[in-house]
Amino acid sequence: MAASAGPEIERLIALLSKLPGLGPRSGRRAALALLKKRDTLLAPLTAAMVDAQTKVRTCSVCGSLDTTEPCAVCADETRDGRLICVVEEVGSLWAMERGGQFKGRYHVLGGLLSALDGIGPEALRIGELLARVAGGEVVEVILALPATVDGQTTAHYLADRLAHSNSGVSVTMLARGVPVGGDLDWLDDGTIAQALRARRPA
Repeated sequence: MAASAGPEIERLIALLSKLPGLGPRSGRRAALALLKKRDTLLAPLTAAMVDAQTKVRTCSVCGSLDTTEPCAVCADETRDGRLICVVEEVGSLWAMERGGQFKGRYHVLGGLLSALDGIGPEALRIGELLARVAGGEVVEVILALPATVDGQTTAHYLADRLAHSNSGVSVTMLARGVPVGGDLDWLDDGTIAQALRARRPA
């Protein structure tokens, strides 16, 4: 921290430094930018953060974040309730919505299974997912989880639980492989191998 900064500024820098993607140096730069533009940046940001703290809540149905209960996606009657896309966190839900292609509903797990971090099934919203599927309307569950060890472990666990739920629901996973605009020379071996396994007729 800067020796000439007062305790209020140091606290602001410390809090900003805890945000993802920001460290102490980036936190100092962000704090300085906010303090330089108090009227046009700091004041509106403060008001937005107060609003977020008091108004944003977790949807009791899917686990997303919104100011309404249930959230806008769950309340949208034009969405296909037969399809549930399972994601790790709300950020993944937002990424899916940016694409504008999925018209079903979502289920946010709130994390991934991780033996190293001591995160078991009881720490995630798996029971809520099974309850939604047991309702009888759902015909397909799409597992849109990261292509990491924890992501794949979670996907296999969910597929197994859903297969033994006697719901008859179809369980699918997002296809993985060569990204749009991707150059094979820059791809890792695992991505190329997955693309080969998921190949389809031209």
